[in-house]
Amino acid sequence: MNARTGSPGDAGPPPGGTPGGAHGHLGGAAGLARQGTGPLSAIPLTPGPVGTAPPLPPPPPWPGPPDSQPVMLDRLKTALWIYDIDRGRVIWANAAGLALWRADSMAELAARDMLRDMSPVVAMRLRQYQEDFIRADASFIELWTLHPRGEPRSIHVVYRGQRLIDGRMAMLCEALDDFSAEAETLRSAEALVHTTVMITLHAITGQILYRNPAARAALPEYPQDLQARFLDPAQAEAFMAEAETRGQGRVVARMRTARGARWHEVTLHRCRDAATGQPAWLVSEVDVSDLKEAERKAEFLAAHDTLTGLPNRSSLHPMFARISELADHEGGGIALLFIDLDGFKYINDAFGHPAGDRLLVEIAGRLRACLRAEDGVIRLGGDEFLLLLRRPPGSADLENALARLRELLSRPIDMAGQPLQVTPSIGISLYPEQGRDVNVLAKQADLALYEAKAAGRDGWRYFVPEYDRRARERLQVEAELRQALAARQFELFYQPRLCVRTGRILGAEALLRWNHPRHGRIGPAGFIGLCEETGLISPIGRWVLGEAARQQRAWAERGFGLIVSVNLSPRQFKEADFLPSIRELIAETGGDPRRLELEITESMLMGGDLATLGLLNGLRELGFRLSIDDFGTGYSNLAYLQRYPLDSLKIDRSFLAGLEAEQSIAALVVSLGRLLKVNLVAEGVETLSQLDWLRAQGCEEYQGFLFSPPLPASGMTELLEAEREWQRLPPPEAPEM
Repeated sequence: MNARTGSPGDAGPPPGGTPGGAHGHLGGAAGLARQGTGPLSAIPLTPGPVGTAPPLPPPPPWPGPPDSQPVMLDRLKTALWIYDIDRGRVIWANAAGLALWRADSMAELAARDMLRDMSPVVAMRLRQYQEDFIRADASFIELWTLHPRGEPRSIHVVYRGQRLIDGRMAMLCEALDDFSAEAETLRSAEALVHTTVMITLHAITGQILYRNPAARAALPEYPQDLQARFLDPAQAEAFMAEAETRGQGRVVARMRTARGARWHEVTLHRCRDAATGQPAWLVSEVDVSDLKEAERKAEFLAAHDTLTGLPNRSSLHPMFARISELADHEGGGIALLFIDLDGFKYINDAFGHPAGDRLLVEIAGRLRACLRAEDGVIRLGGDEFLLLLRRPPGSADLENALARLRELLSRPIDMAGQPLQVTPSIGISLYPEQGRDVNVLAKQADLALYEAKAAGRDGWRYFVPEYDRRARERLQVEAELRQALAARQFELFYQPRLCVRTGRILGAEALLRWNHPRHGRIGPAGFIGLCEETGLISPIGRWVLGEAARQQRAWAERGFGLIVSVNLSPRQFKEADFLPSIRELIAETGGDPRRLELEITESMLMGGDLATLGLLNGLRELGFRLSIDDFGTGYSNLAYLQRYPLDSLKIDRSFLAGLEAEQSIAALVVSLGRLLKVNLVAEGVETLSQLDWLRAQGCEEYQGFLFSPPLPASGMTELLEAEREWQRLPPPEAPEM
């Protein structure tokens, strides 16, 4: 402890560093109060080992002003020295001071650099004392532990300010007596000096009696009253009332500090001032601003999407509560909009996730820009967003808002010089007309979104109760689909592919059918979409390819060398084990890859990345033929397509269906195929005029109802047998003229 006279409060010891080497230096000063009114304090100053004092050397020159030099200081037995705070050196000592510091001469003592090993806390404290000396003629009595030449020596010291000749403020130190104390006492006082915890002792009146170095550096000079430092007066009042009642208190609050407003954990205990015995408050403060900022960031991240910065689904309930309260108070309602981006998956697959992320950030920015202050937007995940649109009373503007939203989100987005476009499908539910529970409303909007996508996408649907019934039916179908594969309810049909020029059967496309136990035979349009959504397409796709390979082998064993084509789903194509599983399947079924053609869509090839090219080359190395299905309907890029090992292009049926009205587009698609120098196959041929047009364009193959609908394997076999039998017949004789 220390006793401090002069200005009140802030008692504490001077300089320090770590205990020194051969010469010793300023170290830890910790003290127990002997006199005066100052409270508990601790600070370091360090000299060097105690032993037999050397003979007193001649006195050094006095460094202060000539008129301040005391008479016969050098004859005193009391050790005196002056410490230059700015330069970290003892610049004057009387003979007893040299003996205390175990220095052979003043020159040798002055050469010791006290700053070299001084801790930052002690250096800061010395500056604080220098300020006290300058501001008020303060003096202190401290217990110092000096380390002359490395040996600790605890003594009581009085220190005061001393002006040097050049006007700078130094510190005059006067040793009083040696002090013996328990090691634990000295260490605890030393810890009080170096801790970053801000310790302050207040009188009951609020006056500051003591501040440790951390408190002195961090807390403002004024106000001294603890309660006045709280930024929230109500919180301060409640905290002090609790402390008065319980004798202690703890709170985390924003406090006024020398650095401005900071978050502090404040602990208050009623105690007595060790110097006067009067009641006092001991306050400890820990700066938790960094922790509060980390908590704030964690809370933000927990409630916001890290990619777009939009609120995430955890924000739905508080956001809805805010907007619904406004609607209930002012009238009107809320429209909940579930938004899904049509075509996003294809862009993500073709151009990679970084491109998909950039697109989502752009869409999020557009949504923010179009909303009013009373609206809300949430990213649910993936390419799904939820909007809460406030509907003022009497407003019928929702349809216009939906049209503007659709137009805004459908604008092309430049992606590395290539314009890409997505469109929104939107499902809508209304508060309070269709419910007041946000979970129910969100479910309704999701069901309406599904219907909007099923209706062709790029549009919106309002929820109606019928959608709920359909959703339950879809769940039932999904459950039945999961059983269908094990129950062998799937079957492959085959549609012949013929030579345009000769009419001979060259191949067949395998098409999936579901023989439902109650609903009969169902085409792929009735369940493939659901299979894609649920992931069932992967096991079903493997079954289709395996079954087609077995059938190709069976036909080959009967002498039919036709090519069997099979559609691959995007999910299958992107599976990590796709190539190994295909290799195992061929080994298992005995099918000939050279007679199997795998059909993929243009969207699966978008982006032209090396992984896609490597996968296609791997399939070709296994012997498979490769074909692009529905050519002309996707994002065709000839530069990419020319890199791929393709065998065929299948022209989408939509181009042939419009031949009567417009032939130029269909001709352009055929010419694109010609540029790629691959086999052209036309789908959906239903009339002779379409076949004649294909023949004139030089198209090699066709398939469609003009020749045959898809047939079961047995029916396709009969057709092949009939063609072979017909080819064996002799040509008809020419009629006699």
